[in-house]
Amino acid sequence: MAPHARVAAQGKTAAGLPAEGAAQVFFGKPTLELQQVFTKERFPNITVAVDGTLLASWGNRSVRLRRSTDGGATWSDEMTISKPGFQAGGLTVDETTGKVLAFVEAQHPPAKISLFESSDHGQTWKAVATTIRPDGDGNAPSMHMNEHGITLRHGKHAGRLVRPSRWYAGKNESARWPKHYTNAIYSDNGGKTWKTSAPFPANGTGEATIAELADGTLYYNSRRHWAPEGENPRRRWTALSHDGGATWKDLKFCEILPDGPQNTNYGCMAGLTRLPIKGRDVLIYSNCDSPNARNHGTVWASFDGGQSWPIKRLVFPGAFAYSSATSGRPGTPSEGWVYVHFEGGPKGGSTVARFNLSWVLQGEKTGDGS
Repeated sequence: MAPHARVAAQGKTAAGLPAEGAAQVFFGKPTLELQQVFTKERFPNITVAVDGTLLASWGNRSVRLRRSTDGGATWSDEMTISKPGFQAGGLTVDETTGKVLAFVEAQHPPAKISLFESSDHGQTWKAVATTIRPDGDGNAPSMHMNEHGITLRHGKHAGRLVRPSRWYAGKNESARWPKHYTNAIYSDNGGKTWKTSAPFPANGTGEATIAELADGTLYYNSRRHWAPEGENPRRRWTALSHDGGATWKDLKFCEILPDGPQNTNYGCMAGLTRLPIKGRDVLIYSNCDSPNARNHGTVWASFDGGQSWPIKRLVFPGAFAYSSATSGRPGTPSEGWVYVHFEGGPKGGSTVARFNLSWVLQGEKTGDGS
């Protein structure tokens, strides 16, 4: 068994801590806190290193980073991963080595892609070589602004890195949207080389989010700019993978989850995280819940791996655009928290919301599911 698979199969990360734990840590006094972390520019991402350090990244002129070692109570000064640089969907944590990977694009994609790596939980960064192979149609993927990647924990592909990606069909213009599609890249050697998956089973898609369920199934949830006559691009579309992210099937229209403001087909980047609860598939999804603008940032909760979304709660009523979501790690200061890093907030720029499941459960019933 390869080292990557061995660590994942033991149910621990490179920090020697369990990858998943008990549900109880996400309960307690209902709490929501908001804190501005960046100013100016765009494109948020947030993830948690294996030691529990929160890593919030941002930027479309340079890729900037702030760290929190106390679960999001306080944040470090800004540092720069790459300047110039264009945020390419944020960071991916390799749970079996502890390294953190950051894809950076030279400009708004499609554009040249570089990979940066940190071996000290985001304190320092260096450029590293990588190879990303095109998909079966010869199309090279872009990373922008898909949600961060994950390390698979279950089944024969345990230890694999899987990261959402997309095909721009040469340019991001409306005439080409029918040719766009979501896909994914995956690596079995810690990010040295990547293969590109088969396309998501719906065109007009891009900017997707991914989660691994307890049985090893991958749940893919995608933004959609365009849909053929009779299909709705204003709500989210989902698919599943049973082969570690190589192929996608079981396309489903998720009527309950909005894809950005409901007065446009353009959609909006969303966040998605599976809480690290052993044997349970609790998902949190973030997006704006508005009829006509990117505001009313809201989170939805699923307790059955995305089959239904019975409850939602407003995070912030004002400006709320692109968002990224992650969950705290067992045995670290981040344990028990859910985090959403979004464009907007009380002071503008970007804001990190941290909250617990108790707070979400006091929200509004959606009528979805039982």
